[in-house]
Amino acid sequence: MIPRRRDAEQSERGGPVPKTIVITGASDGIGAAAARQLARRGHRLVVVGRSPEKIRAVADETGADCFTADYSRLDEVRALAAELAAKYPRIDVLANNAGAILGDRGVTADGFEETFQVNYLAPFLLTNLLIDPLLAGGASVIQTASNAARLSARLDLDDLDNSRRYSPVRAYGNAKLALVLFTRELHRRYHDRGLSAVAFHPGGVSSNFARSSRSPVGTLFRTPVPRLFFQSPDKGARHLLRLVTSEPGRDWESGAYYEKGKARAVKAPPVDAQLWDRSARLAGLEPEQTARG
Repeated sequence: MIPRRRDAEQSERGGPVPKTIVITGASDGIGAAAARQLARRGHRLVVVGRSPEKIRAVADETGADCFTADYSRLDEVRALAAELAAKYPRIDVLANNAGAILGDRGVTADGFEETFQVNYLAPFLLTNLLIDPLLAGGASVIQTASNAARLSARLDLDDLDNSRRYSPVRAYGNAKLALVLFTRELHRRYHDRGLSAVAFHPGGVSSNFARSSRSPVGTLFRTPVPRLFFQSPDKGARHLLRLVTSEPGRDWESGAYYEKGKARAVKAPPVDAQLWDRSARLAGLEPEQTARG
């Protein structure tokens, strides 16, 4: 029997119990937009961003707690996880929303290709380090992925660092595909203990996520075109909001990937478990810090 979600419980006053919701990548874009809308519903919000000034502004506007972490540094991700676990023994939703498309191939201080680390390895590490409060909350782990996982990915377990054939778009697609496979494996390992996991494509959003990129995509995002043809962050956040506020098993399928509100198959070799084990080694996780299949 899978424990029921906290949002299905009732408070002493007869209403739904407010959730503790952690949103990363909440400095702007759909993360900030989702935080603003969730704040109106009375949930306990925790927002995470790279820029102290930007994330503080979102926190002040929404009444959220705020934390900073640069995902290009895994020591900051570990420190973030320790702070969150100490302050929130029960987390109902973890929205892994942080990410970016970058330009020329860069290597982080940890020695990994930057797109891979920021978009995939850092969220993988954070989720694993928070597994106890996530299980305590019967949590939903919601991953902001991309249709690039279907359209431009060529994931190679022997080249997760994208060292053989690098392009910004392919590296981004590979990282998002890894996130989808992580979602499936997270479901397989933990769903019978009450945790649910889902990945989704928010659609084209006019935001800052690619504006610092020196790639052609970054050039596009520095023009007026996204504002003309892409969704606003408020509209782009609606898919995230739906997943946060609805119930897995009833409103969406745990372990699935969604586009436009519908589950969508992603063609990929069946390497979910191998990717998990390799990622755990790369992130420096001890055996007791990650579940066994």
